[in-house]
Amino acid sequence: MRNSNRLYTYRSSHQEREYGLYWYSGLWRVLRPVLIALAVAALVAGICATVWNRVYAKYAAPTDPGDSRPVLFRVEPGSSLTRVANNLEDAGLIRSATVFKYYSDFAGLGQKLQPGTYSFSPNMEMTAIAEALTMGDGVPIVRNVTLIPGWTVEDFAASLEEKGAIDSAASFLAKCKTGSDFMDYTLVADLRNVTSRKYALEGYLAADTYEFYLDATEDDIIRRMLSQTDKLFSEAWLERTEALGMDVNQVLTLASLIEKEAKTADFAKVSAVFHNRLRAGMPLQSDVTIHYITGVRKMALAGSDLTISNPFNTYANKGLPPGPICSPSAAAIQAALYPDETYLAQQYLYFCAKDPDSGALDFSRTLAEHEQKVAVYAPLWKARDEEMGIQ
Repeated sequence: MRNSNRLYTYRSSHQEREYGLYWYSGLWRVLRPVLIALAVAALVAGICATVWNRVYAKYAAPTDPGDSRPVLFRVEPGSSLTRVANNLEDAGLIRSATVFKYYSDFAGLGQKLQPGTYSFSPNMEMTAIAEALTMGDGVPIVRNVTLIPGWTVEDFAASLEEKGAIDSAASFLAKCKTGSDFMDYTLVADLRNVTSRKYALEGYLAADTYEFYLDATEDDIIRRMLSQTDKLFSEAWLERTEALGMDVNQVLTLASLIEKEAKTADFAKVSAVFHNRLRAGMPLQSDVTIHYITGVRKMALAGSDLTISNPFNTYANKGLPPGPICSPSAAAIQAALYPDETYLAQQYLYFCAKDPDSGALDFSRTLAEHEQKVAVYAPLWKARDEEMGIQ
C-alpha cells in the first residue's frame, strides 16, 4: 500500500508539472507574436520619429527658433499661393516654399490667403504663419462705394472723390471725356458722335455697389464699371437690340432718358411713348435732355429752354440724342428693349408729370388730350420750382 501511494503521489506531481509547463507554453505562444509586433512597432516608430525629426528640422521647423524680431511681410491683392510661398522663403520666414504650398493645400488654406501687411518672426512655426495669412492683418483692403442709377459721370466722380476712392474728380472726368484708354472694350470701341458728347463714357459706367481695393487706380475703377455694363448685355439683350434695329449706344441712350423721366413702374410705358415717337419721326421732346444741358432740373421749362442750340436738345432735334445723359439701371435698359406692348399698339405719344410729390405720370394718345392734362398740372410744376428756388 505504501508503494502504491508513493506511485500515485509521484504521478500527481509529475502531471502538475507537465500541466504548468503546458500552461506557460500556451501563454508564450499567444504573447510571443504580440511582443514581436510591439517590438517591431516601436522600432518603426523610432525610425519614423527619427525621419520626421530630420524632415521637420530641414523643411518645416522655424528658420531661427531663437530669433523673435518682427519681420513685416506684404501679401499683394491677387497674389497666388506660389508667389506668397516663394516670398516667405526669400524673407527667411520659412525653410521650404514647396513644403509650405503642400501643407497649405492639404490643410485647405491655399484659397483663403488674405492680402495685407503682416508681422511675422523667424521663430514662428510654418503652420502658424499659414494660419495667420488666412485671417488678414485687420486693416481694410477694400472700400464699398454705391453709385446710384440716374447719376452722371460727374456725380460718380464727385462721390468717388468724397469716399477717397480717387484722388481727383477732374482726372477721372478727363479719362471719361475721351474714353481713349479703354478702346479694348467693344462697347467703347463702337462709340460714335463722341465729339458732340460731353463725356464719351457717359452712360457706359454701370451704377452699382462696388468693392474697390484701396490701392485701385482710376483706370481700375473705370474698367470695373465698364465690365459691369458689358455683363448686363447678355446674348438675349444683344439679339433683342439687333431685332429692334438699334445698337448698344442707342439702347443705353434711350434707357438713360427713361431712367430720368419716370419711376420704375412707368419705365415700360415711357419706353413705348419714345418708341412710338421715333417710329413716327417725331422729336422726343424729353425735358430731361434739357436738364442735362443746363444742369438745372426744373419741372416747368421756359420757351428759351426749348430752343437751346445743342445736339442733346430733343425739342429742337429729332431722334435720340448723341449719347446717354446718365447711367441707366438694368430695369431701364430692360424697358428700352421691351416697351409696353399695349401702349405701343394703342399709339401713346405723350406723357406728363402729375403731382410732383408722387412722381407719377399721366399718359395720352392725342395732343389735345395731353394739353388738357398739362393745363391741370402746370400750376403744380411752377409751384414746385418756386418752392425749390428754381427760376
